[in-house]
Amino acid sequence: MARKKESYEELMEKLDSIIKEMEKGEVSLEKSMKNYEEGIKISNKMNMMLKEAEGKIKILTENGEKDYLDVDE
Repeated sequence: MARKKESYEELMEKLDSIIKEMEKGEVSLEKSMKNYEEGIKISNKMNMMLKEAEGKIKILTENGEKDYLDVDE
């Protein structure tokens, strides 16, 4: 069964949960290392999502500027 793609907000909630658990200081070193690794993976996914969104916005903005400039001529 295919995994559904998680939204940015869902990933943020997971990362927040990991951070809160680690801040308590009540987890073992092994669990802390697993949490850290998972946090890095989530952070990388979120960064990729932001870069993708930034690229789309840039394209839309450039197209919008072109369309706007063409109308004025």
